[in-house]
Amino acid sequence: MDAKRRPALGKGIESLLGPRPVPAADATGKPLEIALDRIDRNPNQTRTSFDDAKLAELAQSIAATGVVQPVVVREVAGGRYQLIMGERRWRASQAAGKTTIPAIVRQVSDEQSMEMTIVENLQRADLNPMEQAHAFERLSREFQMTQEQMAARTGKDRASVSNFLRLLKLPLPIQGLVESGQLSFGHARALLGLDSADRMKAAAERVAALAMSVRQTEIYVQGLMNPEQRPAKTELAAAAAKAQDPNVREAQDRLQRRLGLRVRIEDKKGKGRVIIEYAGVDDFDAILDALGGARGEQ
Repeated sequence: MDAKRRPALGKGIESLLGPRPVPAADATGKPLEIALDRIDRNPNQTRTSFDDAKLAELAQSIAATGVVQPVVVREVAGGRYQLIMGERRWRASQAAGKTTIPAIVRQVSDEQSMEMTIVENLQRADLNPMEQAHAFERLSREFQMTQEQMAARTGKDRASVSNFLRLLKLPLPIQGLVESGQLSFGHARALLGLDSADRMKAAAERVAALAMSVRQTEIYVQGLMNPEQRPAKTELAAAAAKAQDPNVREAQDRLQRRLGLRVRIEDKKGKGRVIIEYAGVDDFDAILDALGGARGEQ
């Protein structure tokens, strides 16, 4: 994971949208303390779900040490403000019982605010695959961006953008399984090889029920597509994905919810291994952050 392979990561909003306007600040140049009840949620927020446990951890941190990184807002009508970046910090500050939050105020248009919100979220590591897919779709629809332009603005390669957009072709029930973490990006991509929504849904239910790995799913789908060529491997994949001990399955589900990634636990009488699947550098960084323990992101 050396730097040569990640030239686009770390690009800030400044490099995407040009120099930032000078933020509103007090006489010392510090961000303003703005009342939480004067700040409204951004209607263009890409994220649709927030991990309650992680929010509770962040709220405890904020209660103890305050907000380390200011949120970014813009002024709207009626003397109010609208979030551009930092909804987790805003929510956690409310949960921590805070009345104000440090905020940088930007003078940006509706269109700039929407683009900044979507792009900033796509640069984060913890959006689930469907949230990323919908965010890319909005950049394409609202701003007529090509896949190449979206890749340049978010630090991802064009092939990744294309693969995320393809997820929107999945039937809604399967999209729900991906959103909940029961199926990963890799599982979803394999299921797209089937030629009808009904076949995709039936296969997805079996894959989720048997906790198949991505590789097992690929073999299973190939068998469905070419039954005369690969029946043995299809049966092998199904047999390998035998039912788990309920306690192991519960632990596996908890890890999947915590990481937002596909996790597989192979257990034999208390010994085994934990396999975490990731689809790119962002997912890998999220795993490292989770294993790092107390380093909470604000």
